[in-house]
Amino acid sequence: MRKLCLILLLFAAASTGWAQKKYPDRLKVFIDCLNGCDMTFIRTEINIVDFSLDRQAADVHILINDQNTGSGGDQYQLIFFGQNQFSNITDTLRFFNEANNTDFEERALLLKYVKLGLTPFIAKTGTASAINITMKSDKTDSSSAGKSGLSTKDKWNYWVINTGMSGNINMDAVYKEAQFSGEVSVTRITEDIKVAFEFDGSKTRSEFEYEDVNGNIEKFINRNNEFSLEHYLVKSINQHWSWAYQGEVGRNTFSNYKSNFIFRTGVEYNIFPYKLVNTKKFTIAYVFDARRNLYIDTTLYDKTKESLLGQSLEAKFSVNQKWGRIYIRSSYHNYFHNWKFFNLTFNTTFDIRITGGLSFYIFSGAELVRDQLYLPKQNATAQEVLTRRRQLASGYRYYTHFGFNYRFGSKLNNFVNPRFD
Repeated sequence: MRKLCLILLLFAAASTGWAQKKYPDRLKVFIDCLNGCDMTFIRTEINIVDFSLDRQAADVHILINDQNTGSGGDQYQLIFFGQNQFSNITDTLRFFNEANNTDFEERALLLKYVKLGLTPFIAKTGTASAINITMKSDKTDSSSAGKSGLSTKDKWNYWVINTGMSGNINMDAVYKEAQFSGEVSVTRITEDIKVAFEFDGSKTRSEFEYEDVNGNIEKFINRNNEFSLEHYLVKSINQHWSWAYQGEVGRNTFSNYKSNFIFRTGVEYNIFPYKLVNTKKFTIAYVFDARRNLYIDTTLYDKTKESLLGQSLEAKFSVNQKWGRIYIRSSYHNYFHNWKFFNLTFNTTFDIRITGGLSFYIFSGAELVRDQLYLPKQNATAQEVLTRRRQLASGYRYYTHFGFNYRFGSKLNNFVNPRFD
């Protein structure tokens, strides 16, 4: 009997606690958009919530990220993390942005799904009366079928063709530069296979005048050109394994290639299922490669042409969560005929919110270079170095950018003022 009374008392206390759970009059929202969003537009169109600049003080943390689709568009993923009184609510929404959509249409779609995801939260607050819901479409069921993002039929069979040309001209009294480039790509991407044919090329001509030690005006003209034709195929095996090959032919006068032919093939394993790629990914890939190089000038090792076999191992790790994001990539490549010719690369990106308004970020990369077999034997002239006509030997490359951000004061930012932007 005592046990029964105790259980009833505990149940009554818990029920009273639930009944007394008080939701805020206005929802506080923190938007975490990894690739950038039009926050001015979002704040203007949603004015019944408070937009917080402190994720820990917010009632809802929205994590927004996107991945490119095979048609050239984007698949957006929005994760709504409830906090404080809403800690028991978490939801995920996805939508597709078509490749031909303008920025205006893209931001309108994003706004629509932000509103959809916030509705269950706002419904529990004092501003619920400001919500208007319309569930009526002007289109019939048959005309709107298949609009969920993945068409059941496509007259192009998912083939996408992209072409582009660009150029720039710069000049002053003593310097002139002109650069032109073009590209064509034909791709087909589905969940089962990814195949592409790509061509790109560029030509650069620069000319400058300078006065030598004798007072004579000298003119120096530099020309560089580059092109590549590439084909690759990636085959899905299951949710963790993939297989691929790639063939490429090209020319690069800057790197001393009259022509080079490359064939690669390998496998990739993702520790996490590929369907989780928006939030986390950890892949390990092994690739075998075969090359045939023809050089413009004789190389450091007295070669005008050579065939090379090599291998590479690459690991990539990425996490996108509401506390920040991490991306780490490491790769190693060597040639079989002499293992002292290798390349080791390491890149990191950390953007971590430590607490409240304090965050830390670092972007860095390092490369140990021991495989520049293509470098010309003849020393470069001063003009070739200054105009980047010739690539020089380098044992390493390194870069980094890091810092802390700390914000305090007002935690809300609902106002929009675009004057003198």
